[in-house]
Order: sequence, then structure tokens, then C-alpha cells
Amino acid sequence: MFDLAALDAKLAGTVFAGKLHFARVTGSTNADAVAAARDGAPHGSVFLADEQTAGRGRGDHDWISTAGEGLYVSVLLRPQISAARLPLLPLAAGLGAAEAIRAVSGLSVDLRWPNDLLIGPRKTGGILVEANPESTNLLHAVVGIGINVHQRAFPSGLATPATSLDLEAGKIISRQTLLVALLKSLEREASALAEESAAHEIPARVERASTWIRGRNVEVHGPQACTGITAGLDEHGFLRVATADGLVTAQTGGLRVTEKD
Repeated sequence: MFDLAALDAKLAGTVFAGKLHFARVTGSTNADAVAAARDGAPHGSVFLADEQTAGRGRGDHDWISTAGEGLYVSVLLRPQISAARLPLLPLAAGLGAAEAIRAVSGLSVDLRWPNDLLIGPRKTGGILVEANPESTNLLHAVVGIGINVHQRAFPSGLATPATSLDLEAGKIISRQTLLVALLKSLEREASALAEESAAHEIPARVERASTWIRGRNVEVHGPQACTGITAGLDEHGFLRVATADGLVTAQTGGLRVTEKD
């Protein structure tokens, strides 16, 4: 269980201090954060649960959120950025999550565009960003992050095999320590996103942190469905894929390797 007083102490000096909202059980921390945003909750509000009964991933996929085994957290941000930079937010969050996992566990995380956290071929976490851009201004964004920490078994039939930090590290990883590292990384990345030069570097940073961005034979599922070889990110963080019919730029969707890879 989380020690909220100790968390607040560790987060002193950050935008999250004094804004932690914990539920033993909730439907979805993202849904909680979205509702709070509509009610005027402040920038930096954090919604944390020990268990989710209706956890969601991208594309309304279920995110299994067993009690006490994972980190299920959503952060409400009111960043001073334009709506045009919104596609960079899940990428920035992925960079922050990967750094937090590395710092706490020593594990190297591979970023599968646009929002999956993998260790080798196995998925250990995911990111779901929900936002309400109006015209050119971004009023708020909710960044939801789920990370498998203590899980030892997973359902069969998953599209991507799953793993947990404990299994990969061979030791027990503290969810509390991971949460502190994650929130501090998110604050750093969100602040960088507000700076033009730092925001411009995010696609290149993701390319360096990912084995999926260049030279992988993939199938893209989503509005720009296609099959081809990944050819880098554009300035918005969209994925370029070289197909038999030419270059396709995927703005969202999911990736799977093809048999050629």
C-alpha cells in the first residue's frame, strides 16, 4: 500500500505536492482525472489507485489492473503549449517513464510508438493521453500510465506477451519509489515540452530510445493502416512508414512486427 504522507514529502518542491488523490479501488484513474479536470482541478493533480476495475489502454483496450500488483496513475496537466504540440505529449511521457524505470530498477525500456513500454519483446507498461484541445489552445491533458510491477502471471492470448518489473529485474521493485521517480520525470518532460527547442528534440530522443522507429518491418493498425518499414518520426512525432505504395505518415495507431522482421 502507498504511504501518502511519505509520497508528499518526497514530492516537496514539485507541482504534484499536496495534490495526490488515492483510491483503493476505482474504475479508471484516467476517468477520475478527466472528471476532475472538468470540475476545475489544478495542474499537477495526481490520481492513483491500488486497483482498477475498468482500466483502459489506447483504443479502448482493457488494461488489467490487479490489486497491489501494478502502478496505475493518471496526472492532470494544464501545460502552456499549443494544441499542435499535443502529439508529442505521449512520446515525452514515454521518455519520462522509461527513465524512471531505469533509475529504479536498472532495466532498459524500449519505446514502441506511440505509447507502449517494452522490455525486450514483452510489454510492461502503456500510456494513455486524453486531452481537450480547443482551437489552438490546449486547456488540459490527462496522462495515464500503467506499469506492471509485481505481476507473476498474465492472461493467455495477449497481442503482445507481457512481463513485469519484478520478473525482469529479479527483485521486488517498490511501487512507491517508482511513483516518485515517475512523477519527477513527468514534470521534467512536461516542462521541456513547453520550450520550443526542447520540444523540437523529442522525436529525435524517442528515435534514440526505440528499436521500432527505423528499419522495422511492421503492420500499422489504425486510421493509416499499412505495412512497411519504419522510417523515422516527423516533427510532430508521427511515424513514417515506407510502404510498397510510397511513404505513409501514421498519426496514431498500433504497431506489430511482420514475419519479415
